[in-house]
Amino acid sequence: MKQYIKENKERFYDELFSLLRIPSISAKPEHKGDMQKCAERLVELLLQAGADQAAVYPSAGNPVVFGQKILDPSYKTVLVYGHYDVQPPEPLEKWRTDPFEPVIAKDPNTGEEAIYCRGANDDKGQLFMHLKAFEFMLRSGKLHHNVKFVFEGEEEIGSGSLPAWVREHKDLLAADVILVSDTTMISDNVPSINCGMRGLAYLEVTVTGPNKDLHSGHYGGAVANPINTLCDMISSLIDKDGRVTIPGFYDDVVELSAADRAQLARAPFDLEEYKEFLDIKEVKGEKGYTTMERTGIRPCLDVCGIWGGYTGVGAKTVLPSVAHAKISMRLVPNQLSAKITELFKKHFLAIAPPYVKVDVKPCEGGNGFLIPISSPAFQAASKAMAEVYGIEPVPSRGGGSIAVLAEMQQILGIDPLLMGFGLERDTIHSPNESYLLRQFFAGMESIALFYQYY
Repeated sequence: MKQYIKENKERFYDELFSLLRIPSISAKPEHKGDMQKCAERLVELLLQAGADQAAVYPSAGNPVVFGQKILDPSYKTVLVYGHYDVQPPEPLEKWRTDPFEPVIAKDPNTGEEAIYCRGANDDKGQLFMHLKAFEFMLRSGKLHHNVKFVFEGEEEIGSGSLPAWVREHKDLLAADVILVSDTTMISDNVPSINCGMRGLAYLEVTVTGPNKDLHSGHYGGAVANPINTLCDMISSLIDKDGRVTIPGFYDDVVELSAADRAQLARAPFDLEEYKEFLDIKEVKGEKGYTTMERTGIRPCLDVCGIWGGYTGVGAKTVLPSVAHAKISMRLVPNQLSAKITELFKKHFLAIAPPYVKVDVKPCEGGNGFLIPISSPAFQAASKAMAEVYGIEPVPSRGGGSIAVLAEMQQILGIDPLLMGFGLERDTIHSPNESYLLRQFFAGMESIALFYQYY
């Protein structure tokens, strides 16, 4: 694979860049045409790589791309999942380059070359690795698997349409494993494979006080301020030990054994380096757990946005009528998103004081999942990555969510395998997203070897 990469590197850049230049932002309706354009480009790349068939399929939302190469019905079948939609690039002033004009430049901190562009890592760059690993294995005569590809355009907005599409095309998607590259490794030096990811329950809350904005001099101190009230309600959701106070929130959380915690602790972690990277003096979280455990095996609650009143230039002495917040809860396997959403809603309404009205609107969610590290697919991935990196990868738990994978696992009856090659320094979802070239190529090599060992 190394030689194939060397001989085709410039072509790989051209093909990937053609995807990256398409602003396939699923959160913005004005980019609906770009979603279709990106899906059609993926079909072209699948066919060029050697797929027998590839097509854009309609769904209730953005289009789904499906392609496949069936070599022999007796072979194992790998279903590759990825997403072609990307996060909005804002704030634009924070980007050093055009977010949709990919460039290869040196990392300002390390001097290593990386691709800078929205989607360079999440997930177009990582998705593209699978196309090229498949292409190499097929053209070299080393592929002894059937390979199917399903790429969606709604992962960044909750994958609302994909589960129904998967149910409708269940027979078409039949496979032995779902292979995914949409996650990160623990560090630059030690590879890791995610054996599980957290679920998500995401809501928007609205607190309404008076029927209009009021003069803060005439009414301040006599009428409840919705922003103050909202802040009080939110602050009560987490206690001094960092535990969520919603009744029943922890009922389904499985406590890991000391042996399991020790296994996860094999992952290297430097707390001082972590704090320096984030420019913080101390970490904060649930009492009794390490930083790695807090982001992998424990649930949490966070305010993702809060607004209300006047936020423009200068002063406006206003007592606002309404305040809003967006709240996310990351959930561990066994916690069901729908159940936690209802528990939150019931509790938040119950703690509302009588001088405001409260509305809770569920936005998106999904369940977490775990996969056994003893599975043949996990072992094949571990062997492949050990050969590329020169060290055995450690199992890890992903703190983020790819909610649709839990649903695909349930619908199709097969486990996902997360071979992610991103790093925290890639700043996905933020300005100046990038993907180190060495990780980009190491990913291709590892995926190609996975097919050899699986």
